[in-house]
Order: sequence, then C-alpha cells, then structure tokens
Amino acid sequence: MDTPTKVSVLFVCVKNGGKSQMAAGLARKVAGDTIAVDSAGTKPGPAINGLSAETLLEVGVDITDHAPKQLTDNLIAAADRVIVLGPGARVQPHRWHPVEFWDTDEPSERGHRRHRAHAPGP
Repeated sequence: MDTPTKVSVLFVCVKNGGKSQMAAGLARKVAGDTIAVDSAGTKPGPAINGLSAETLLEVGVDITDHAPKQLTDNLIAAADRVIVLGPGARVQPHRWHPVEFWDTDEPSERGHRRHRAHAPGP
C-alpha cells in the first residue's frame, strides 16, 4: 500500500522577512505536520522582520531562527500550491503547480509608527 505524500504549500513575498514567513509559521501552527510548508522571497532581505517575529511569538509561533531565502524553480516545482502574498512579488504560473495571488496589506508602504511609553505627568 502506498503511503500518501503530504500536500506542500509555498508562501512567497518579496523579501521573505515578514508576510511569507508569518503565513508559513501560522500554517505550520494550524496544520501541524499534516502539510509541508515553506516560504521564499523573490528578492530576499537580510533578516526576518523583528515586528513580524515578535507578533508571532504572541501566538506561540517562533520564527526568530529563520532566515530569508531566495525563491527558486526547484522550490516552485516541489510545491503543490504556491501562494504569493502582496502585489510586489512576481511569480510566473507554472504548468503543473497552481499559483494563487493573495492581495495583502503592505505595512512597509505606510511607514513605521513607533510606540513610546509615556512618562507620568506632573
């Protein structure tokens, strides 16, 4: 009897430091080991986004030891489903592997808002 193989999902964004890493981390948390999950970027950045990692830690997902990686044809070929997050990443549909495009918010286009502790008043 053949052992069924796991369905594999590849999340892709531009830098692979935030959105696709978060999506992969959350997918692993929800699906456990029932699916194989990976992520990559079309133009990977130098590191995982600190706020993304911090936010996921709040829900029990640790990506602090992950590193952005380059999207390759091999990663696409190995995936049953490729999900592209945001409008910036460009991925060509593949004959055998469906590519979904999810329109997501792009916080980096809005700038960063810093939260400051307020000193007690007089």
